[in-house]
Amino acid sequence: MQPRNMSMSGVVDLAAVKAAQEAKAKAEQARAEAARQGGGGAVSPADLVIDVDEAGFEHDVLQRSTEVPVVIDFWAEWCQPCKQLSPVLERLAVECNGRFVLAKVDVDANQMLMQQFGVQGIPAVFAVVAGQALPLFQGAAGEAQIRQTLDQLVTVAEQRFGLTGLAVDPDAEPAPAQEAPAAPPAGPYDALLEAAVQALDAGDLGGAVQAYKNVLSDDPGNTEAKLGLAQAELLQRVQGADPQQVRKDAADKPDDARAQIAAADLDLVGGHVEDAFGRLIDAVRRTAGDERDAVRLRLLELFEVVGGDDPRVAAARRALARALF
Repeated sequence: MQPRNMSMSGVVDLAAVKAAQEAKAKAEQARAEAARQGGGGAVSPADLVIDVDEAGFEHDVLQRSTEVPVVIDFWAEWCQPCKQLSPVLERLAVECNGRFVLAKVDVDANQMLMQQFGVQGIPAVFAVVAGQALPLFQGAAGEAQIRQTLDQLVTVAEQRFGLTGLAVDPDAEPAPAQEAPAAPPAGPYDALLEAAVQALDAGDLGGAVQAYKNVLSDDPGNTEAKLGLAQAELLQRVQGADPQQVRKDAADKPDDARAQIAAADLDLVGGHVEDAFGRLIDAVRRTAGDERDAVRLRLLELFEVVGGDDPRVAAARRALARALF
């Protein structure tokens, strides 16, 4: 499989460079101070390469990405190209001395993460910077190409977000494993919700959809079940789809509601939230009657997937209102 490279041209917001440089200077000062004090607050080189699963993803990747870029290596034991790529990434993570952290995700054990990132094949490498996911490349790649891509990532993280990475102390002890938080008291629907999660982990999307519907039949306002159902139905819709054909159909038939809906689903699964919303809002403007209503309803479903508190949802709701009225 040929590498699919990510172009970072245009990512840097020049209007924000001055503020970002100030944040960068403060971060570098803290980094130097930690090193001067003999590693206080510094991490061990062993902490620069971590194994991540679905349970620890929020802490180990999303939260960590507010301090340092996190590069995600999607791999599997049976994948020969992965065995060539992963050691290079691990070596560069240590060599870059805290400028980024490498998170390794075994796709066989974490299929939900693979689906959420829209990974079509492995090896696949993504980055998360300040909570934002960016595709880097897919498939085997040469070390020179990998270095160039990672250099771009580090530059964007520094210039746009002021993230200069972590202070590293070769003599520091590796961080202890995070203890799992105490489980909250069991709720009346915990067993059904757990069954839905297990079905998702097993790739049984139909079973997950039914489990979430079982919860909602008794508790229509259950927020976790509503979100889970929206996500499971989205994954079910794109399962088995041919991405190239879906996007070709959408490009060839801009006024076809079904084609735009299918492409929007793929956009969202791939993490392109604003593209998905914008595609459907444009389709609302170009359609009428039942087709327009179908597009509007799918857009509302995608709002559920992303979450009503997301500012992108609020902006899209306003744009939808303008398109409708």
